[in-house]
Amino acid sequence: MYVLIGGAGMMGLRLAQALLEMGHTVAVVDTDPIACQYAREKVGVMAFEGSAVSTTVLDEAGIRKADAVAATLSSDAMNLALVTLSKRYGVPMIVVRMSERDFLEPYRIAGASHVISTLDIAITTMVNALEYPEVESMMHFEQGQVEVLKLPVPSDCYIAGRTIAEIAQDPKFPTGSLIIGYQCHVCADLVIPNGNTRLDAGSTILVVTKPGLVRQMIDYMGICSSHRPTLEVSH
Repeated sequence: MYVLIGGAGMMGLRLAQALLEMGHTVAVVDTDPIACQYAREKVGVMAFEGSAVSTTVLDEAGIRKADAVAATLSSDAMNLALVTLSKRYGVPMIVVRMSERDFLEPYRIAGASHVISTLDIAITTMVNALEYPEVESMMHFEQGQVEVLKLPVPSDCYIAGRTIAEIAQDPKFPTGSLIIGYQCHVCADLVIPNGNTRLDAGSTILVVTKPGLVRQMIDYMGICSSHRPTLEVSH
C-alpha cells in the first residue's frame, strides 16, 4: 500500500516509521527541509519538500496513485484542506488527526475515512490508568459501549489455575463478559482460548465486557494495582 503522509512532525515521522516496518511504501510532505532530510536519511522514506495542500507538490508526491493519505499537520484547517484535496483526487482511504472537536463534522463532510482525536485518546488513556490501575490496557468499541481489557493473572488471582469452562460456569463471573484471548507468558503468541484452556499464573488474558462491569471483573479476579506492571506508553 502506498501511503502519503501530510506533515513530518513527531506524529507523521513515527507513523511513517511504523508503516514502513509493516512493509508499506511511504512518503511524507512537509515545508521543513530539515524534517524532510530526517525522513529520508533516518526513517528511510520518501520526502517531498513543500506544502501538503499544494496540488503541485501533491502531484509530485504521487497522490494520484496513493492508496491512503494520513493528515497529521499541526493545524486542523490545513488538515481539512488536505482531506478535501485527497477526496478530490479519489484517494480511497483518508485518515486525519483532529485537535479541535469543532472540526469533527467538517472532516466527515470533507470525506475523511477516519478521524482520530489525539487529545481524546490521551485523556481516555490517563483516566483509565487512574481509575483502573490493575488493567494493563483498555480499548473502547462502539462509542464506549464495549470494553476490551488486558488483565494479568498473578499467582494469587482467583482465576489462576482454573479453566475457561470453570470460570464461565461460575455464577460470580460478570454476566455477558467473555475471555477472548490468552497469552501464557509475555513472549508467547496470543491465542483464542477454548473451554479447556487453563489460565496459568503469570499469564495474561483479554476480556470483553461492558463499561459498567469493569470494576466487577477486576474484583472478581481478585487482582490489585500492585500487580500492574509499569508500561511505557508510545507517543
